[in-house]
Amino acid sequence: MNSIKIKLLIEGMSCSHCEMAIENKLIGLRGVSYVKASYEKGEVEITYDKDITSIGQIKKTINKLDYKVVDFTNKKQFTSNTKLLYILTIILSVYFVLNHFKLLNFVNYFPQIQSNVEYSMLFVIGVFTSLHCIAMCGGINLAQSIHSVESRKSTIHSNLLYNMGRVISYTIIGGIVGGIGSVISLEGSFRGAVAIIAGIFMIIMGFNMLNVFPWLRYINIRVPRFISKRVNNNKSKAKSSFYIGLLNGLLPCGPLQSMQLYALSTGSIVAGAFSMFLFSLGTVPLMFILGTISSKLNKKFTDKMLSICAMLVVVLGVGMISNGLSLSGVLIPQIQTAEALASTAELEGEFQTIRTVLDFGIYQPIRVKAGIPVKWTIRAEKGKVNGCNNEIIIPEYNLEVKLKEGDNLIEFIPTEAGQFGYSCWMGMIRSSIIVTE
Repeated sequence: MNSIKIKLLIEGMSCSHCEMAIENKLIGLRGVSYVKASYEKGEVEITYDKDITSIGQIKKTINKLDYKVVDFTNKKQFTSNTKLLYILTIILSVYFVLNHFKLLNFVNYFPQIQSNVEYSMLFVIGVFTSLHCIAMCGGINLAQSIHSVESRKSTIHSNLLYNMGRVISYTIIGGIVGGIGSVISLEGSFRGAVAIIAGIFMIIMGFNMLNVFPWLRYINIRVPRFISKRVNNNKSKAKSSFYIGLLNGLLPCGPLQSMQLYALSTGSIVAGAFSMFLFSLGTVPLMFILGTISSKLNKKFTDKMLSICAMLVVVLGVGMISNGLSLSGVLIPQIQTAEALASTAELEGEFQTIRTVLDFGIYQPIRVKAGIPVKWTIRAEKGKVNGCNNEIIIPEYNLEVKLKEGDNLIEFIPTEAGQFGYSCWMGMIRSSIIVTE
């Protein structure tokens, strides 16, 4: 027996799932006795008998999985500095454009979600949210479809299982958080911390998909290896898409987090689970179509699609961090300054009063004086209260105010001068309170 131990550099690995895909395929080759793939290092160690198989056959097998064996001299860089600069420029440009036109805050235009909302509306919200799912989960959906199907029939079967797993995962999580909501409530600062952490992991996930910062692979939420083996086991290949769908419910995701907060607000296991079930059903049609047509796409096109999805994940992650900072009271720079747009309070006896009007996607900044109690009335015309702007979070004064149609009175005492941020309960609509001496 002429055993040889080699190490190959692999390009195209995007998650720990890729490790198991490569290991299972190579260990099935005659003459291969040991395989150990590492997503973090982007390489695979192989022990094989050169009298039975060859290095050429091993490389050919890896390349057939849509990964690429590259020369070890290229290990210092998976991508050139020019490509890195190009990708970062696109990401930042897309973020600023979407943020300027408030396209990142599409939830602003959803109807108000209350405990008595018609359940059919949750399905509609899911349909709209599936546009976000294409960016967040589209790469995973494409990858599992491309790597696991061989015919049109198996493509449809694979995507049915994948989406079934997502629906079950969302429903179970909805029931869990609904039960938690019956005993606790989340403050704005906690929501902000959750959003910031989720946003960071979204950015890491996107960069890992793009392979621009190889060292970020070490900062990775790894699925336990015994689960990965189960997902990639040849005997359960038909079910692997289902397990991937189940794990999808654990991804950090803005709209998903918002719906989980809604499920939390129901304070009921049954109501929380049912609301998330209907929401997840709404996300299925577009995701199913994307996965089904994947078998008709050529490799070059799918690579571009995966790159676009990865960039959008990074953009959405930046947006989520921005939302989290707003919920924590951190001022986010705006193109138009608050000083230029702020309404000034008027002194009436012992109070300073101010009136503003609620509108879609906009909170008006206000200017008040320190040391004098404030009576702030927000007028909400009929139809102006929606699912995002219906609750204001003011961290500086520890206020969380639910808004309804008509006049809403907010009272507080500004103790010191400065500019303090406030936002909606999701951190998407932002404004500030300017306090002068």
